[in-house]
Amino acid sequence: MRAMDRTTWALTWRLTRAGGRTGLLATGLAVAAAAVSTTLLLLCVALNLGFQHRADRTDWRNPVASSRPVAVEAVGTTFTRGVPVTVVDVARLPGRAVPAPPGLDRFPAPGELWVSPALGALLDRLPADRHPLPGTPTGTLGRAALAHPGELVAVIGHRPGDPAVTAERAPDPRRVGDIVSPTRIASFTGAPLTDGMGKAYESVARVATVLVIVPLLMLAASAARLSVSRRDQRLAALRLIGATPGRVAGLTAAEALLTGTAGALLGALGYAVLLPAEASLPLAGGSWYPADLWIGAPPLLAVTAGVIALVVVSALAGLRQVVVGPLGVTRRSLGRGASAVRAVVFVAVVAGYGWISKKYGSDDSMALYAFAAVFLALAVIGPWVARILGRIVTALAKRPATLLAGRRLLDDPKAAWRIVSGLTLAGFVAGFFALLTLNAAPPWGGRPDQLAVAAPVHKVAQVREQAERRLRAADVSAVVGVDDGFVATAPYDSRQVTVTVSGGPAELDRARTALTGLTPDQYPLTTTEVNWSESLFTQDFTTLTRVVLVVTFTVAITSAGITAAASVLDRRRTYALLHLAGTPLQVLDSARNRETLIPVTVLAGGAVAAGLLCGGSMMLAGGDSSFDARGLTVLAVCCAAGIGGILAAGGLSRPLLRSVTRQAGARDE
Repeated sequence: MRAMDRTTWALTWRLTRAGGRTGLLATGLAVAAAAVSTTLLLLCVALNLGFQHRADRTDWRNPVASSRPVAVEAVGTTFTRGVPVTVVDVARLPGRAVPAPPGLDRFPAPGELWVSPALGALLDRLPADRHPLPGTPTGTLGRAALAHPGELVAVIGHRPGDPAVTAERAPDPRRVGDIVSPTRIASFTGAPLTDGMGKAYESVARVATVLVIVPLLMLAASAARLSVSRRDQRLAALRLIGATPGRVAGLTAAEALLTGTAGALLGALGYAVLLPAEASLPLAGGSWYPADLWIGAPPLLAVTAGVIALVVVSALAGLRQVVVGPLGVTRRSLGRGASAVRAVVFVAVVAGYGWISKKYGSDDSMALYAFAAVFLALAVIGPWVARILGRIVTALAKRPATLLAGRRLLDDPKAAWRIVSGLTLAGFVAGFFALLTLNAAPPWGGRPDQLAVAAPVHKVAQVREQAERRLRAADVSAVVGVDDGFVATAPYDSRQVTVTVSGGPAELDRARTALTGLTPDQYPLTTTEVNWSESLFTQDFTTLTRVVLVVTFTVAITSAGITAAASVLDRRRTYALLHLAGTPLQVLDSARNRETLIPVTVLAGGAVAAGLLCGGSMMLAGGDSSFDARGLTVLAVCCAAGIGGILAAGGLSRPLLRSVTRQAGARDE
């Protein structure tokens, strides 16, 4: 293609070098923006794929019944100090060849106990009378059997007639996947769980991905528009001396391709460097295997190529004025306005989101797409709002700095939007999470210091007597009783035998160890342990919320700093001439601050309101209408941090402003 021939590349390289120190600095800022976007995008993709990799390795614990079985598999969950221990009971059927379960090099013989590395280390630390499981470990489970490195898992071999693989168990809907009744299977392939907390994690991960990716895409797109005025004037000059539209487009694409590629490669390197740090993030029960967060070559190439393509397309999107009216660009007589159509589009998108979320519900994919559209629509209406603010500020200005700020907003609202776009989107994220609160308090009875097992009605007295005998043998002081609570459940007509233990968690674990095996179809548990997965999800939701807020506000402040510096370079001729005409540096700096603070106050405030609207609608759709003042506190802290960060980012470019105003005159490359 002629537009990208050797002449184009040579001219692009020459123009880049001819830009001097300021030109190279602007190019460096564009590369940095693309690098930050690429790194965070890759980390975000890695987290989503990591959840899937974890789920793939635990499918085998959800057995599928077969008409040609070779083994029996059952699953139960016990606890040690509130931490779940998954116990998989397996037995080989007579005369059948059985494959080894995942993570084992052979099928366990009857009586053998295989444990995960974390469980093995725990058993080594604990005294025998507090072990969550009886027996001595025979072997160690490999990574193929575990969701994460710290997971506590045990696989126990049995004979086909043992109660552990014959007694029916009652799966508890409050903790999906914790209990699986003995199932005759043909393999250990299993099947994915279709409900439970896994689905909640997937939903939160999808929403979090949208909230992180949209600001990153905005930052990547802005990378191509940094120092746009300098580049447009240079290209307009070439157009006036005879350069064809194809040549101009080729020069633009070549420059964007160079900066985008350099930024994407640096971003990929940053992803590799930060991968261990991301792997240490505790989510869904523990940290990660680094391999789970390695996204592989195809996704890596796809993300980097996507960032490069976005940078190139964004650069080409602003070429129409250069091609059609190069003289106007050179004279700076063409406006960079934003029409009211943007406001119409925004209102239509918000109305569409309201209709879709009401019709399909907040958990539907359509609602997620509509939510992402609302998020993106903020970028559509942003320049229009900045332009309206420019008109108002210019009309009401009483100070030179305010007038300069108003004129800048009116003349180039898109440039003003680029500076504040990150914080505006971050404000939407903070507003979205402000009303989303979770309550993990169990709605059923029971006490944290009380163990419970369900017993058949006709065997209640017998089970109670056995429990008292076991506790006396273990020298555990406890009160044994019977009630009709809802902590322990069974697939038959039952009552609940309770054991109330004083002395703290250690004594509770001793009592649990003594009672393990009291009934073959269940492990004793407390009320809080029934709710362990929801409590863990609540903690993870808080962690994920903080991570998303930190990422979005980091991107916002980084974006503000880069675009503020690029804006100074972009307008260095204007600043230099104003300074030569007698405008004090303080006035120019004050105008820059007002040019940022005025739109960010209005736009970020509107974005917070939009976030509250979207978050509130999802909360109400989920049936939780409780009010939590902590969310508003987090929102206030985020807003204060964002305003402070964007002012600090603008302050960092003040030396650059001082440097360009010291130049005796503007020097065009």
